[in-house]
Amino acid sequence: MLELLTDPHAWAALVTLTVLEIVLGIDNIIFISILVGRVPENRRKLARQIGLGLALVFRIALLMGLTWVMSLTQPLFELFDRGVSWRDLILVAGGFFLIAKGVHEIHSEVEGTYEEEHEVSVAAASLGWVIAQLIVIDLVFSLDSIITAIGMAEDIEIMVAAVMIAIGVMYVASGPVSDFVNRHPTTKMLALAFLLLIGVALVADGFEFHIPRGYIYSAMAFAAAVEAFNIMALRNKRRRPRMGQSAKQK
Repeated sequence: MLELLTDPHAWAALVTLTVLEIVLGIDNIIFISILVGRVPENRRKLARQIGLGLALVFRIALLMGLTWVMSLTQPLFELFDRGVSWRDLILVAGGFFLIAKGVHEIHSEVEGTYEEEHEVSVAAASLGWVIAQLIVIDLVFSLDSIITAIGMAEDIEIMVAAVMIAIGVMYVASGPVSDFVNRHPTTKMLALAFLLLIGVALVADGFEFHIPRGYIYSAMAFAAAVEAFNIMALRNKRRRPRMGQSAKQK
């Protein structure tokens, strides 16, 4: 352990892996932000804490079982002349889950099928259902994240430290991101579109058709930047009538 603290290569690996884990955690933050908006306001912080706590537990548990994790990449059977592993099945199932969830949420937002009275009456059940969904998707994201970590670092201490730092950053960011998404309906719709994009990428990975994450995150960053300009333009547009009225009163 002391050797790692004085090894510059270990520090470089820690920084690189931490940044990568934070970037990969964007998917987790978006999903948690969407789900948290479905629970009563007084339980949203608890839901975020549970979601990120589960993400940390799953990642560290998977790191402790490295041999088992690597066995998940071994082919179970062949389909169309290609091997299919547990990792492929989990990614495909998780991807379809995200796609189905994204489509369902978009339909609910467009049609307005969620009513406040109904949400209040099923508050306890909503939190339980949200936690169940968080468990499913945290497992998928954790598996993808840990397999990436194994390929970038050799020491488990570095991997655990990087995961803990990344989860800490995600915890700090998840609150503001969740609040912002819930305050701006168009941003929430954009986040749901991101879920669809991430789901398609996971399904593609499961079928060994890798879509470079750089392309996906670049598209997400561009769309988020356009949305930010839209929000600023709308905010300025709302201020102009007020400024005009103030000028007339003077």
